[in-house]
Amino acid sequence: MQNNITFTGVNSITFNQRFKTDSDCLEYLSEMKWEKGYTCKRCGGKKFCGGKKQYNRRCTKCRYEESPTSGTMFDKVKFSMLKAFHIIFKIATKKKGMSSLELSHEFEMRQTTCWEFKWKLQQAMQSSFSFPLTGTVHADEFWVGEVEQKKPGRSQGKKKLIGIVLEIVEGGVGRAYAEVIENASSKELGKFLKKYVTKDAKVISDEWRGYIPLKKHFQNLEQVASDDGKNFKDIHIHIMNIKGWLRGIHHHCSKNRIQGYLDEYHFRYNRRNNMGVIFNLLLKRMMKNEPKRL
Repeated sequence: MQNNITFTGVNSITFNQRFKTDSDCLEYLSEMKWEKGYTCKRCGGKKFCGGKKQYNRRCTKCRYEESPTSGTMFDKVKFSMLKAFHIIFKIATKKKGMSSLELSHEFEMRQTTCWEFKWKLQQAMQSSFSFPLTGTVHADEFWVGEVEQKKPGRSQGKKKLIGIVLEIVEGGVGRAYAEVIENASSKELGKFLKKYVTKDAKVISDEWRGYIPLKKHFQNLEQVASDDGKNFKDIHIHIMNIKGWLRGIHHHCSKNRIQGYLDEYHFRYNRRNNMGVIFNLLLKRMMKNEPKRL
């Protein structure tokens, strides 16, 4: 049946033709959830019949009934599944995503409702930490927020300090990751780098002293003078693009939510050459993760 074929692509007309009703969406989620076969969560039974609602499955042994969305990040969504699919498609495939205000206007919903659902998406967009950077990696930090007087250099103040790594590949740049860090100490920088970079990678940073102790772990770590960013052109462009995106789309991000926006940005960025599967990938992540509270 055509609806069971995995959706690929970024064409909105094709998407709209594929998903026209809630039923289309629930059928798609049902196929995704039980693609490897059905197992009852309560008793482990393998046989099922139809449930009270379309696409629900009821265990023939213990009669436990499960919907395609139960136990997933779609559980108890406050609006139609069709709207949920369209929001996911917009955020996943648009180069700059969409703010909760834009979503509110387009889908005629309360902004807080859009914000809550987008927060779920951002949780699903978190790095799996399964593919750390290799080869040559540039490392740096930057701030998001207003610069305070008498808080120069790496002094944080009320600004949000972000650690960032960018993979340098032949002919350009590869993947990138960014994370909120408490300060620019070697402890914080080391904790950040170990999450996203392999031990044998050639890490190149500026001459900030916080990187010096990290040479014990990253034996290929090299420090070079920044020269006002001239020696780190690629990563500085990346930082400027992140800041421009935050200012242009989201305007303000609280410290406890900034990580979600960084995850969203890099989820799309790291798949920029494979956007055809990004919608389906995000759906899978939402189906595999438990519901998360705000």
